[in-house]
Amino acid sequence: MRIPKVIFVLAAILMVASCVPAKHFQEMRDEKIQSEQERDSLLIENKRMDVALTELRARMSVMENEHEQLVKDSTDRAMLLRNTRAELDRTRRQLNELQETQDAVLEGTARETTRLLQQLQTTQEDLMIREDILKEMEKDLEEKQKVLSELSADLDKRNERLMELEAILARQDSVVNALHKTIANALRGFEGQGLSVYEKNGKVYVSLEEQLLFQTGSTVVDPNGVRALKDLAKVLEKNPDISIMIEGHTDNVPVIPGPRMRDNWDLSVLRATSIVRILLDGTNIDPVRIIAAGRGEHMPLEEGDAAEARRKNRRTEIILTPQLDELFRIIEAN
Repeated sequence: MRIPKVIFVLAAILMVASCVPAKHFQEMRDEKIQSEQERDSLLIENKRMDVALTELRARMSVMENEHEQLVKDSTDRAMLLRNTRAELDRTRRQLNELQETQDAVLEGTARETTRLLQQLQTTQEDLMIREDILKEMEKDLEEKQKVLSELSADLDKRNERLMELEAILARQDSVVNALHKTIANALRGFEGQGLSVYEKNGKVYVSLEEQLLFQTGSTVVDPNGVRALKDLAKVLEKNPDISIMIEGHTDNVPVIPGPRMRDNWDLSVLRATSIVRILLDGTNIDPVRIIAAGRGEHMPLEEGDAAEARRKNRRTEIILTPQLDELFRIIEAN
């Protein structure tokens, strides 16, 4: 009678698990927790950056509207000022005419002289009022022009910062596109074997299905998967400004609990750390750049229990992100 293959697998797993010290197991669990915290921190920082950029654009829109309104107000006040000056000139001419008339009728009746004097006084008072209004308008116009000048200068600075921000984003998009092409070319020999390279949210994703990397329930990378990871490591070694996150994903079939793995969380984390060690082995990649994380079965590509859906969900994703230090500096300055 032949003994089922799964019994040999379980026996092998138990033998390996029994050799792993409890301290090593605790360190791996701590590393998983730290990875999750760092992932959440990056997600929060990314959201904060998006919110800050949206607020900056909103403030820019408000400033531009205020600038347009000030330009319109200045134009209207300038026209009103010209009209007032013209009216002032007419009033002065009328005053001169009244003075000439007064001279002509000095010998007239007292009533006519009184009427003319009253009219002259009223005209002079009106003239003084108009001159006061004119001075206030000139003062207000100067203040408006000063505010307009300051607002224009501030708007120019904000435009400059926005252009700088957009230039940085464009450069990062260019870096992501170039990285995508380089990695796709380096891994072209693994096309059709469960490997895909694509861009998403300003990052490059290298997705490797389980068939390329692991046997079912195993955390040991197959030789063909090791070759793919070594080719990828060569590219990452030449791009030191790229952050690397490795996420392990499983299907929704529970693992058989044992000393080393209790559930799919453990399986996904152990697979991620196995890939980390292969990327670091014999390379100059700085370990600080790398985050290993396990997602378990909780981020499936396809829902359901169909065999095809489960096959797609059993994957490892290597997420490559350009450094955003320069972008954070501009956002914090605003």
